[in-house]
This record gives sequence, C-alpha cells and structure tokens, in this order.
Amino acid sequence: MNTPVDRADPRLPPVYRLVALDSVGSTMDEARRLAEEEGAEDGTLVWAREQSGGRGRLGRQWESPRGNLYLTLVLRPDCPPAEAAQLGFLAAVAVSDAIGAVSPPVETTFKWPNDVLLHGNKVAGILMELRSTPDGGLDYLLLGCGVNVAHFPRELMYTATSMHYEGVPKDVTEVELLEAFGRHFLSWVSRWLDDGFAPVRKAWLRHAAGIGERIEVRLPREMLTGVCRDLDESGHLILELEGGERRRIASGEVFLSERTDAAGH
Repeated sequence: MNTPVDRADPRLPPVYRLVALDSVGSTMDEARRLAEEEGAEDGTLVWAREQSGGRGRLGRQWESPRGNLYLTLVLRPDCPPAEAAQLGFLAAVAVSDAIGAVSPPVETTFKWPNDVLLHGNKVAGILMELRSTPDGGLDYLLLGCGVNVAHFPRELMYTATSMHYEGVPKDVTEVELLEAFGRHFLSWVSRWLDDGFAPVRKAWLRHAAGIGERIEVRLPREMLTGVCRDLDESGHLILELEGGERRRIASGEVFLSERTDAAGH
C-alpha cells in the first residue's frame, strides 16, 4: 500500500511532477505502474521515505530504512534506447554534484556501471529499466536512485557507507539531497541534450575508480581479468586483457582491486 507524505513537498524545479510517498514497496514498481497504466509524463519523480521491497541491480535486495533517499524518474527522451542508457552515467554525476552541494568537500568516485562511492565505499546506486516500442524506439526509461544518507547495511559482500558516517553533517537530510539532485540532474540533462554524451563522459571519467588498474568483470558466462582502460563514447567499459586484447563491455559486474574495492549491488 502506498502512503502519501504528510508534509510540504520538497522544492524542485517545475519540470518535475513529484509523486511523494511516505512508504511504498518500490519506487521502481510504482513508477512503472504510473508509466504503463496512467501514461506518466516525462519528469515524473516518485519519491518515498522508505521502501519495503527495494532492489538494486541483478534483483538484489536494497535495504530501505527511513533517512535515506529513494527515487525513480520516469523519462521519455526522444532518442534510441542505447543512447538513453547514457542517462545512468549522467545520474551518477548528478548524485556526486548533489552530495557536494549539501556537504563539506568529500571524495566521490564512480564505479562502472552504476555505483557512486564516497571515500572508496559505496554510498549510492543507479538502476535503469527501459521499455521499447514495437518498432524498436524508446517508450520510457525508469531511472532509479538510492543514496545512503543516514544508514547503510554493514554485513554485505561489498563495503557500503552513508553520507553521515563519512562525516557529512547529521542535519543534512534526504529532502535536501533530493532538492540538490533535482537541480543538478536537470542541469546535466540540458547539457546532454545540447552537447551529447561527451561532457557527461568527461565528468564521469574525471572521478572514475579503477581506471588504469587491474579489475575483474563478471559476465553471465565468464569472469574477465584485465586493466580498466577507458569508458568509450557509448558508455562501454574498455578492458585490456593479458596479451593486449581490448574488450568492450556493455554490461557486467565490476570488482575493483582491494585498494578501491566497493563491489556493486
């Protein structure tokens, strides 16, 4: 059951249509329902104080207590599905900018394809789901984002953290972060529409974790080990294998070296 928030809505730019909920099973599920059953417009933003059935990549459970940020955007960009997938990198940059806007200087980095790290530990994840039209175009894109503001799970296969644990003042709330994210995401979307993926890619690479380092990439049927060389113009990871062969990885799960490891969800 979805419960509306009983407080004043966050201050967001007017391009967003905010759906504010106190509790929901999953903001992704609710956004999908709105997109499919009610034709939710581009910019619909589903935000919940808590989730009872939150999830990350590969269907993994995402613990969702009150005090963190949980949202899903319904987006309908006029572009092919493959190009729309670039918005995941854009969202990661916007999360980093938002954290910087509400806190003292902190070190945020990115782990391909969907994680934001704070001081080397995972603080946020991006989840995307696309629906194509019968002719291969894009119907809608759901862009989910979870940020550990006050809480983080301590017993996981990877090292997680929260903003408050890493020294961001305790009076910084998920509402403030939502407002900052809304502003920065809109700004980056404007640049993406005007200038394409290049400025997003440049910003992402500037803070990318693992570039030039040895990593492992888990694919559905194999595990690859090599040196992370680059992010190409389509958002694929460039992995250099032993012997010099380079592989373009479209999707997979990255494990960084022990020095920087914060393996994704």
